[in-house]
Amino acid sequence: MSSKRVAVIGSGRIGRAWAVVFARAGFEVRLHDADSAMLEGAIASIRESVSDLQDYGLIDEPIEQIVLRVSTFNALSDAVHDVDLVQENIAEIVDVKRTLFAELDKLTRPDTLLASSTSGLPASTFTEELAGRSRCLVAHPVNPPSLVPLVELCGAPWTTPETIASARAIYEEAGQQPVTVTREIPGFLLNRLQGVLLDEALSLYARGYASAADLDTVMRDGLGLRWSFMGPFETIDLNAPGGVTDYATRYGAMYQSFAKDSVPFDWSPESIARLDAERRDVLPRDEIEKRSRWRDRRLMALLAHRRTTSKSDK
Repeated sequence: MSSKRVAVIGSGRIGRAWAVVFARAGFEVRLHDADSAMLEGAIASIRESVSDLQDYGLIDEPIEQIVLRVSTFNALSDAVHDVDLVQENIAEIVDVKRTLFAELDKLTRPDTLLASSTSGLPASTFTEELAGRSRCLVAHPVNPPSLVPLVELCGAPWTTPETIASARAIYEEAGQQPVTVTREIPGFLLNRLQGVLLDEALSLYARGYASAADLDTVMRDGLGLRWSFMGPFETIDLNAPGGVTDYATRYGAMYQSFAKDSVPFDWSPESIARLDAERRDVLPRDEIEKRSRWRDRRLMALLAHRRTTSKSDK
């Protein structure tokens, strides 16, 4: 059983999923939200998520044993008192984060790690003026972190190596897969990689090369199958008899030509409206939440399968 104590600030979808991550790993979790109504429904939602995990054999303890590790706190000061890590999950607004982190810097132990789940804001944009800025970092998860284990660790220029090392150890203990972004860049790694692919997919769609459904099929039944268990570099290393160098020799010029005639997507309202209409024909808006739960269960099934493979298979 872990002796770690973690405060999760914000009880929306990401915050609740983080609570599941840490509680599942045996941590004591203190959940806080400025919105008392959100906080009131959090435990029931967490219990439902843990129950789903049990259905797929992804937890090794009784549901209530995990849920009881999560407590809710109306007062921020009570939630963050004597914790090892604060995981912030509030709105993507610099001034709001700056205000919260100033409070956290005063309310927590000097060695408490202060981490933000921000999807794109560098830590330097909201921690520069803090006395304890050296312990601040971004710990960007994938939605939902309870099912997708990647977490990107990115410090500001003043974040110490010890902070990153300590954070990495905590997230590994929590069962996540941390990666280190060695210097700040907006969007970090995952969203920048996703952004390039999304930009090209939207551009191809807007220019009439394929339907949205067929482009989704290209990913789901093509690239996605390989990318579910290996990254792009391992993919190309295995796609030529001589590895990466051989692949570059064979296909490098082709990819360079693609880059030269690529047309960035301008996010035009007309193209987005057309895409939305095509998606609504497939999935009515009032069924999005139901389909999201289907997605989560498919992720659980994939995780259950991956549990049967050894680390040597990676």
